[in-house]
This record gives sequence, C-alpha cells and structure tokens, in this order.
Amino acid sequence: MAFGSPSSKAHSTSSTCHSLLRELQQIWTDIGESEVDKDRMLLELERECMEVYRRKVEEAANAKSRLHQSVAAKEAELATLMAALGEHNINSPIQSEKMSASLKEQLGLIMPLVDDLKAKKDERVKQFADIKTQIEKITSEISGSCNIVNSLSTLNLGEHDLSTRKLSECQSHLRALQKEKSVRVQRVLDSVNEVHTLCGVLGLDFGETVSNVHPSLHETCLGQYTNISDSTLEGLDQAILKLKTERKVRYQKLKDVAGSLFELWKLMDTTREERRKLSRIISFLDISESKVVEPSALTLEVIQQVSAEVGRLTKLKASRMKELVMKRRAELEDLCCKTHIQPDSSTAADKSSAMIDSGLVDPCELLANIEAQINKVKDEALGRKEIMDKIERWLSSCDEENWLEDYNLDHTRYSGGRGAHINLKRAERARITVTKIPGMVDSLISRTLAWENENQKLFLYDGVRLVSILEDYKVSRHQKEEDKKRARDQKKLQDMLLAEKESVYGSRPSPRRSNSFRKTNGFHTNGNGSVTPSPRRNSVGCATPELQTPRSYSGRQNTYFKEMRRLSTVPLNFVAMAKEDTMSFSSIGGSEPESPPQG
Repeated sequence: MAFGSPSSKAHSTSSTCHSLLRELQQIWTDIGESEVDKDRMLLELERECMEVYRRKVEEAANAKSRLHQSVAAKEAELATLMAALGEHNINSPIQSEKMSASLKEQLGLIMPLVDDLKAKKDERVKQFADIKTQIEKITSEISGSCNIVNSLSTLNLGEHDLSTRKLSECQSHLRALQKEKSVRVQRVLDSVNEVHTLCGVLGLDFGETVSNVHPSLHETCLGQYTNISDSTLEGLDQAILKLKTERKVRYQKLKDVAGSLFELWKLMDTTREERRKLSRIISFLDISESKVVEPSALTLEVIQQVSAEVGRLTKLKASRMKELVMKRRAELEDLCCKTHIQPDSSTAADKSSAMIDSGLVDPCELLANIEAQINKVKDEALGRKEIMDKIERWLSSCDEENWLEDYNLDHTRYSGGRGAHINLKRAERARITVTKIPGMVDSLISRTLAWENENQKLFLYDGVRLVSILEDYKVSRHQKEEDKKRARDQKKLQDMLLAEKESVYGSRPSPRRSNSFRKTNGFHTNGNGSVTPSPRRNSVGCATPELQTPRSYSGRQNTYFKEMRRLSTVPLNFVAMAKEDTMSFSSIGGSEPESPPQG
C-alpha cells in the first residue's frame, strides 16, 4: 500500500469515513431507527472521534515536552562537560544548526557530542587519578608516612576542572616530586654506600647500623619502599659522622701504637720476616685517615694485635737494654767517625756499661740520651755538609798530588808499555789540580772561619780545629817547597862540581845500580814490564816530608790525635848521598816533570 502526501492521505481518510457513514446510515434505515436515534448515535460517534483526537494531541504534546526536556538536559550536560574539560569551540556550530532543526534532529546532533565528551572525561579522570596517586605516593615517601590512599573517592579529583591546563599543572607537580625523589634516593644510596664502606673499615655490622636508622634501608619486604624522608637522611648523616669520628679515633690510636712498634723494630733489629707479619696490617698509615677504605683495616682486633706486639717487644727490650745501649753507642761512634765529629764521652761504652751494672742510671734514660746525641750529630752534620764537601775535594786533590809525585819518580813512565798513555793523561790532569790546591785551602779557611763566626763555636775535625789543620798544612807545604828548592840548588851545585872534576881529571863512567835491585817507592808492576804508581806514598825515606792532611790526622783518631801537630819532616842529608843517586832528584816536584828521552 503506497503512502502519499498528507493532503492525499486526509482526502482518502475523509472519503473512507463518508463511505462508512453512508453504510452505517443504510444499516440504521434497514433496522428502522428513527431520525432522533440516528442523530443521537451520530453525535456520540462524533464525540468519540473528538476524544480520540484530543488524546492523540495530548500524547504528542507530552512527547514534544519530553523532547524539549531531553534536549535541554543534554545541552546542560554538554555545557558542563565542556566547562570541565575546557572545551569552548564546540557549541557555536550546534547553535547555527539548531535554529532550523526539529527537536529530534537537535537531540541527534547533541547526543554524539555528549558521548564523545563523556569518553574524554572518563579518560581525563583516569589521567588525573593516576597522576594524583603517584603524587600522593611520592609525597608519603618523602614525608615518611606509610599510609598510601588508592581509593578514587578520596583523591579529591576536582571534576569541575578537568582541563588540559589543570592536567599540565598536575604533571609539572608530579615531575617536580619525581625529581626530588630521585635526588633523595641518590642521597640515600650514597649515604648507605658510605656507611657500608665505613662499617667494613671498622669491622662493624652494616645491617644493624642502617637498621637503627630505618629498617627499610637494609631489607625491604613486598610492597615496602625504601624510606627517603628527612628523618632518614638526617639519621644517615648522623651515622656517617659517628662512624667517621670512630675511624679517626681508631686511626690515631693505631698510628700511635704503630709509631712505638716502628721504634721497637728499629731498636731491636727485628728481622724482615717478623716485620712482615704486621707490615701489611699497618701499611696504610702513610696515607691520610680520610682515604682509608680497606676492609677490616681499623678493627679492634687489628689494634689489639699491634698493641700486643708492642707489649711483647717492650718486655723483650727491658731484658736486652744493656745490649741496646751498647749497640746505639756503637752507631753513634760510627756516625761520628763518618762525619768526623767528636762523640760525647759521657756515654762512652765503658762508662755506660759501668753505670748500668752499678744501677746508677736507668738504661732507658741512657738510651734516650744516646738517641738525642745521634739526632744532634745528624743535625750538626747537615750544617757542616758544605765544608765537609770542600774538605773531600781538597783531600782528593792531595791524593792526586801524591800520585803525581810518585809518578814523577818513575824513570820508566815514558816507556811504551800498556797503560802508559792513560797515566800520562792523568798526570796532566793532576798537575792542573795541584795548582788549585793553595786556592782550595784559602777558600776552605775563609769558609770555616765564617762558619765558626756564625755558629759561635770552633769547627772541629776529629777533635782538632780544622783551621789549625789547614794552617799546619800550609806551613808543611811551604816547608816542602823550600826543601824542593834546596834540593834543586844542591843538585845544580853537585853537577857543577862534577863537571869541574871531569875537566881536571877526565871523565870516567860511574857505576850504576841495576834496575832489578832498585826498590820501587809506591809503585807496582802491571804485568807488561811497566810500573804503575800507587795512589798513596809513604813519606819514610823520601826526599821531601809528607804533607799533613785531615786524612793523616784521622788515621790516628784512636789516640785522640795526640800527635796532630807533629809534622813528619825529615831533614835532607845531601852529603851522604852517593853520586850515582843524584839523578833521582831530577824529577822531584809535581810541577817540573822530567822530559821524555829523545830517541
């Protein structure tokens, strides 16, 4: 059945009604109804039709009212959602379409928007809920509270403001809290690691130490987090300060005990094997206390072990005190011998032994006195070093001078034997050195006098004033030069007498001694027929006296230099010399070597 337009439908309905009305009137006529009854029944029929129309109109009006209410409710809900979500650009196109649309069309336009905004609101609420859950969790961790509220009803989401601006604010707040938590977690980890290191150094229980600050720092149960509150950080700082203080105290205590141990080791001549037992334990004492991180380095057991060793060596030292005193006195004398300083006679070995045996002095005090004397000698030797170096250079030059004199006495020095050219070069250097000796002596005297004036005491060399030794050396050297000059003059006179004698009586060969019977003075054969001079020579039997030097003084130090000022000068007796021995005078003196023979 096809449906036409509303006007065609109304016309069709009207014709149908007229057709039915005619059929009803025909039926009434056939029945024999009166006109009055017919009019009455038609009126009732008309009234019933009106009731049906009126009911339909009311139903339509009610439906329209409900649509109006639905549209208004949805518009209100839409406005609320838009305000909560901060959406302000959706309502304008709806208003333009609403003016020309029916109620159902309007409702159809609003419903999808409301559904979309509801979905967006639910998603936004979940975001806010997640962010605020994290914020409250981090806040509770920072504050140290263990009650974390997860219920959405207690989060106070503030559904009236679910805008992106509010969401950004919450996210920024969350990031700030996360950053602060990260900083606190790192501080806690660093502090816990430092506590672990300090406990390892001191030999303390790490778990007990951090558990006293907060149990979560050692072991965390399921669902429990590491406490990062201010109280925990403060507790860790206090624990670290306490451990550092204890480390400092133990380090100083061990250092003091180890100092005594080192002294006892040195005093008792402890073997390296015995020292090795504790050397590893106290090997870190040469670094600062703050850098000690080796596990078990400062435990009470270590300190007790070192203290026990100190006690054992102290008891052993008491039984060996006399031996130690004698040993340290010998070290003092050896040091004085090397530095040419006179040792203190008050602690001499015989006196010290007698005093210890008689009980007149405490061996410990005597040992301390000797130790003080050793330190004094070391300090004095340091102040004398410059002059001692000059003395060594002077003595070395004197040795070269002695070698040169012995070299000049060797008549075979110009032979072509092995090593002759080496000795010749050394002789050239020695001659240059000998020319500098007077200047060395004068410079040494000046420096020594300046030292004495500065220190207000005499500079003693093996118990004798150095200036006196140098002055004696200058006198001895001057006398030696005079003797050389007289020897040369005597030789010239003898040559002149010999020449006159030969001119009167004629020349005749004089017998000469064989070289095989000549005694070499200060030389030794080097294996190839040539003779190499020794570095020192004996002054006995020489034509010139031996010069007095500090070495010649120190050679007699056991007699405390009683003969220091005695010059070993031997007067020359040229009259007793044989004629054939006069040739040996031709090479006396380091500055006038004999010319090589002409081939």
